[in-house]
Amino acid sequence: MLRLQKRLASSVLRCGKKKVWLDPSETNEIANANSHQQIRKLIKDGLIIRKPVTVHSRARCRKNTLTLSKEEETKK
Repeated sequence: MLRLQKRLASSVLRCGKKKVWLDPSETNEIANANSHQQIRKLIKDGLIIRKPVTVHSRARCRKNTLTLSKEEETKK
């Protein structure tokens, strides 16, 4: 388990643990890192990456509110 490394990486990257990606092919090298300094080096090397923010689309919501407003216009 790489719980410590994931926790340290999330504090270095200033994000949640869910957003931290650890390279599965380099688990041995990541497991050896046990300090903020070593985690920073792994981030620089690209073994630890911050995942991008997932998009929460409002397209469906906009479509529904548009149809709802059109229905209200026809009722009048």
